[in-house]
Amino acid sequence: MAGISSPKQVAASLTELWSPRVVAEVDDAYVKVAKVQGSLAWHSHENEDELFLVLKGHLRIEMESGPVELSEGEMYVVPKGVRHNPVAERECHVMLIERKTALHTGDVVTEKTRSLAEQLRPV
Repeated sequence: MAGISSPKQVAASLTELWSPRVVAEVDDAYVKVAKVQGSLAWHSHENEDELFLVLKGHLRIEMESGPVELSEGEMYVVPKGVRHNPVAERECHVMLIERKTALHTGDVVTEKTRSLAEQLRPV
């Protein structure tokens, strides 16, 4: 996974929603991109922070303390253990940075949950 890549182009090329794809590795973290629309699921990652960077569109991260609204180019880190639910009213492209141990939907499993093997598939 070495070399130059364009997370924006990879995210735009994805055909599945809520199906992150690994585009790079940095030490013990994966850099992922995803195309999202609608609501994912309320969940938390007990031992991992999760960075969201909006590449295109608008993302709302619902949390019990109140929502965080992100526009293109903005990022937010959801701290470990904090329950959250990403929501995009319209198609949105995001880049995620999270430790390799992070499960896609954390402490819950839904029909949208993707395994690490699915996330590592070639784009």
